[in-house]
Amino acid sequence: MEVPSSSPGQTPLFSFGVIADVQFADINDGFNFTGTNRRYYRSSLKLLYNALRTWSQSTVRPTFILQLGDLIDGVNKRTGASQRALDTVLAALRGRGPAQVHHVWGNHELYNFQRSELLLSELNSAPQGHTAIPGIYAYLFRPMVGFVFVVLDGYDVSPLGREEHSEEYQSALRLLRQSNSKQDLNSPPPGTIYDMFSPRFTMFNGGFSQDQLDWLDHVLCRADQDQDKVTIICHLPVHPLSTSRTCLAWNYEQLLAVIRAHTSVVCYMAGHDHDGGYCHDEETGVHYVTFEGVIETPPDSDAFSTVYVYRDRMVLEGRGRTPHREMVFP
Repeated sequence: MEVPSSSPGQTPLFSFGVIADVQFADINDGFNFTGTNRRYYRSSLKLLYNALRTWSQSTVRPTFILQLGDLIDGVNKRTGASQRALDTVLAALRGRGPAQVHHVWGNHELYNFQRSELLLSELNSAPQGHTAIPGIYAYLFRPMVGFVFVVLDGYDVSPLGREEHSEEYQSALRLLRQSNSKQDLNSPPPGTIYDMFSPRFTMFNGGFSQDQLDWLDHVLCRADQDQDKVTIICHLPVHPLSTSRTCLAWNYEQLLAVIRAHTSVVCYMAGHDHDGGYCHDEETGVHYVTFEGVIETPPDSDAFSTVYVYRDRMVLEGRGRTPHREMVFP
């Protein structure tokens, strides 16, 4: 793989890999919940291998890899194969991965495991396993001076992965039922002229607690002062122009308000919407990228990216379904 350059003679400061929604399961192909898109459960592991091999053979190996959530599919829970499926994928990442993997949690992780289990698993990639807020999977890391990456917990407010008797489960369920009256809470409620984004209130989405929002605000205040460039990573998209409205975080407006109150954020990266998406916020200059899902990528294609970081921009080299992008920092 050749290293792209944003200008002649310029070399990147570092690079990293990105992959989203592998959703591996050792079962035959199926379809999404609407029956419109094919899902390639077994082939997703092959496409993960393709990505790992490409990164390993790159002229400049990635400094780290971002895995944006939904590493295994929820169907594994129904077949009693959750741990076996996770072990299979993690073995691939350990054996073939060229760099440290930073894992994001998606809804499918929480279909398969309780939050307490995930915090004790390899899917907790926080430094020494210590998250910024007890019980919330959020942390930051610095690949080099001047650059900060923040991992957010998009299911901090959600019934998923919670014990049914817990207050967190009950309060999240009440919040969900206030906006979705359907018996099947994975079925989006109809939009209205008053709230065109109400279809986001489903069980497969979630939200951010005030504690997490306050922590992010504190992190960004410090980054503003230090003139750091911050990339935020989460499973759930938060900009309505970067995704289908059924895939937005419940309280995306609050998260956007925090981002827009600061000057340090340059990019927000998410998965969840398998079709992908992109939006450049003209007001703030922040790039919102939603990465295409491996699970709905045909076996003869690919869906992953290598991102090359320069002082003034990121160059995203996509493979297969994932397009190339050049994202200039604000």
